[in-house]
Amino acid sequence: MTEDEEKTAKPAVSATRIADLSDDDKPREKIKLHGIKSLSDSELLAVLIRDGMRGKSVLDLSKEILAGVDGSLDGLAHLTIKEMCRRFKGVGEAKAMTIAAALELGARRKEHAHEKAPLIRRAEDVYEAIKSQLENLSTEEFWVLLLSRANRIMAKVRISAGGTTATVVEPKVVLKHAIDHLASAMILVHNHPSGNLTPSPQDDTLTRKIVEAGKLFDIPVLDHLIVTDEAFYSYADEGRMGK
Repeated sequence: MTEDEEKTAKPAVSATRIADLSDDDKPREKIKLHGIKSLSDSELLAVLIRDGMRGKSVLDLSKEILAGVDGSLDGLAHLTIKEMCRRFKGVGEAKAMTIAAALELGARRKEHAHEKAPLIRRAEDVYEAIKSQLENLSTEEFWVLLLSRANRIMAKVRISAGGTTATVVEPKVVLKHAIDHLASAMILVHNHPSGNLTPSPQDDTLTRKIVEAGKLFDIPVLDHLIVTDEAFYSYADEGRMGK
């Protein structure tokens, strides 16, 4: 190839052609075969925007959009329609409106779910909200309840499950879940299969560690409950959250 030909030659385009994919990998067919939850974020986005552009399939465009916000759907939701059109080649006003509408629906669904979520006012509310997960267990489990600013439960997360007398808990794992959910506060809960509600020295140490870690991220630990099938012990009620 001559120097002039090299200058005028168009670069090869590497694109994911939907037609070349198997049914298991085509987003719409994948929904039919495996359900909506089987799709990745980029595949869900591809279903929304429907088509790509010359030299770029809808899947490639979707991946490019997500890469442009570091894979963060929250980051994408914060872009205006004009910003989407300006930042992503192949995204016009119609596509941007579709993306914005879908993200807004998701945000409203989340708000409504929080409105219906249990409100935590005292330790008894925590016990009622979590006891069904911890009843009749022969092994110890550690859970965290993540709360909204209004003190409603956003999520109940099992952090670990162990033996009959202990379970290993890493504070950084607890904090990761709290940060991922953008929680405003958290409550720690674990069970004692023995029926003994007295906190162990290990329980005290773990509580202090998670409380201190939460302070660094402005996510306070409001309480730590030890529960059995019949009763519970509350660090907050006993005035021990700061000890």
